[in-house]
Amino acid sequence: MSCGEPHETDCAEVLDHLYEFLDHEMPDSDCTKFETHFGECNPCLEKYGLEQAVKKLVKRCCGSDDVPSDLRSKVMGRIELIRSGQAVPDHDVTAGPATG
Repeated sequence: MSCGEPHETDCAEVLDHLYEFLDHEMPDSDCTKFETHFGECNPCLEKYGLEQAVKKLVKRCCGSDDVPSDLRSKVMGRIELIRSGQAVPDHDVTAGPATG
């Protein structure tokens, strides 16, 4: 997705990191680059608005649901592996043991 115009920050980079922006998980300098990009690029701004609306809807509809403790621990374990730079297994961390 692109408006066809050149930008300092490429549309692909913006869209690849959109959820980091939405979740406030990126440095302020990157946020500023993204905000500038949204001011210049309507397709990316529309995608941002759509994803922001979806997040709000999910939060409103599912925000009070408790996350199962086993799922939380599996996800947190995977995050810790990624942060430590260790190899992350290809299998689904939410699935049970592989059979076969």
